[in-house]
Amino acid sequence: MSSVIQQTAVSIEEYLKDELAGDIKHELIDGQIYAMAGASANHERIANNISRRFGNHLEGSPCEPFGSDMKVKIGSKFFYPDVIVDCQFDESSPYYTESPRIIVEVLSKSTRRIDETTKRFSYMNCPVLQEYVLIEQDIVDIEVIRRSEGWISKHYFLGDQVPFTSIDLTLSVEEIYHRVQNDEMQDFLHTNL
Repeated sequence: MSSVIQQTAVSIEEYLKDELAGDIKHELIDGQIYAMAGASANHERIANNISRRFGNHLEGSPCEPFGSDMKVKIGSKFFYPDVIVDCQFDESSPYYTESPRIIVEVLSKSTRRIDETTKRFSYMNCPVLQEYVLIEQDIVDIEVIRRSEGWISKHYFLGDQVPFTSIDLTLSVEEIYHRVQNDEMQDFLHTNL
């Protein structure tokens, strides 16, 4: 996320209207609009790995994954997470959801601070959210916080299995980091050939 692009507060209605008309995605936080930064190849690999595996697992269920073009509304804030799962999507609001079960954010230098602070605290106040997942792209580290465990952080590393309890799916860290090009993955692949 980059810096605020408009100093005057914007209403939700103005924000939603401008988002539909524009080519660039923006998040709305406390009345301020923030332009979204582009993503790296590793960022996209991780998000796509998660989304594909979630989608395959949820085929035929009421739950469905959405990618980074679906907004999540928490109070008066609107965010674009990298991946979400929604099990009770409200078709009357086709451009955002207020009922994510899982939210996944892939961390980068430009988004880390807001993903770990503003978004974390906002998401924890969403009554239907069960899991918030933060995935590093430059190193191998997956942090999962779960409502059922009091929002206490658990970290997963190479060789671990990551349970996504709210959708009854377990993935290996290696599956999540498939094709990711960072030093830890390269060392792991080189040692396990």
